[in-house]
Amino acid sequence: MVMTLTIVALSIAAVVLLVLRLRMQPFLALLLVALVTGLAFGGDPIKVIDAIRKGTGEALGFVAVVIGLGALLGGMLEASGGVRAIAHRLLDLFGERRMPWALTAIGVIVGIPLFFDVALIILAPLVATLAMRAQRRVTWFALPMLAGLMTMHALLPPHPGPVAVAELLGTDYGLLALYGLACGIPAAIVAGPVFARLFHSAPGWGDQSTPPMLDEGAPQTQPIGFWPALVAMLVPLTLIIVAAVANQGMAAGPLRSAILFLGHPFTALVIACLGTIAWLRIRAGTSFDTLSSIMTRSLEPAGVMVLIIGAGAAYKEVLIESGAGEQVTAAVTAAQVPVLVFAFLLAAFVRVAQGSATVAMVTAAGLAAPLIQAAALNPNRIALVTVAIAGGASVASHVNDTGFWLVKQYLGLTEAQTFRSWTICATLAGLTMFAMALILWPFA
Repeated sequence: MVMTLTIVALSIAAVVLLVLRLRMQPFLALLLVALVTGLAFGGDPIKVIDAIRKGTGEALGFVAVVIGLGALLGGMLEASGGVRAIAHRLLDLFGERRMPWALTAIGVIVGIPLFFDVALIILAPLVATLAMRAQRRVTWFALPMLAGLMTMHALLPPHPGPVAVAELLGTDYGLLALYGLACGIPAAIVAGPVFARLFHSAPGWGDQSTPPMLDEGAPQTQPIGFWPALVAMLVPLTLIIVAAVANQGMAAGPLRSAILFLGHPFTALVIACLGTIAWLRIRAGTSFDTLSSIMTRSLEPAGVMVLIIGAGAAYKEVLIESGAGEQVTAAVTAAQVPVLVFAFLLAAFVRVAQGSATVAMVTAAGLAAPLIQAAALNPNRIALVTVAIAGGASVASHVNDTGFWLVKQYLGLTEAQTFRSWTICATLAGLTMFAMALILWPFA
């Protein structure tokens, strides 16, 4: 057990050292550490390679397509001035000082039906443009949105983590939605606008680089205007939301299948991209050569993002295949702590060790289920245990979490800036969820 924890700690420290101190490219650093970690656990070299291939393939099968389509849509909206038009209108409507609160609300609403990575890819150009327009650091705008997205992703169905936990624990979905919102909204506020105001409110872009999508050297088109840009951004969101509702409330049949097909992130983003291309070609008179140049240029940074995310997933898979997560679980189980605290700590340990919030939630729920049965908890307290697990699985997003690299790349941050902003934001959100569960526990 001591050896396992030591190897996990050293592997995480090695990634941080290679990336932050030696300035090694994160893709290479993560792959190198994944290989060495797998061998350090005594794994067969061929099986270590298989784990890396499995982790990379499973992560990129979905993420690569979404990133590519999102990059195309974001690149066209940026080149046409659409993102800029939306940013100007929002700033004029809400004012610079109130914008973080509006973005928190957007994050919460959009985060209910959308996966975190899909929503981040669609909304990242907006917050980056708001930052440039207001001459503030991008984290001032991004953190409130990210906090709203991540809390809903961790707490509410139809996201895979809470659904899996609810099935394992027998959580009532209505109570999960109720307590999820009651604990998630305060978490989003603390980790979002409050944290941003206290630590990221300094004016000026600072030392943060311009995100790739906002490269001023990219080809430009005639302005697309506020409403066409807003429609292009809302089309994929609306289609995915409608599909989520249909998946929960409609009976099986051709209409439901059609809605689910149109509302899949792949299809929804393709529709948005095709609609934007048609508008720019027909209404703005943009040539096919210019459109091709814009789309090709927008895909260049996407390739880097895909490789980094794949390497992070490979590192995570090596930790899972090595059995490190199971040994961490056994250590926490032996401590004999209260169910709510146990669930939070276990999810947090597994989250830090292997990165995936969903894996952490499923692992914690699997071990908490027998304790819940033995304690004969009522449905309200079972829902709060689910919230505690979500809180533990949200803390300390770092180099073995694909979300860490998504945030870093899409917001144009350095690794150190991502630690100071996103990692702290995620930790504050997780701790606040847990604190709210503790407060509500005596009344449940």
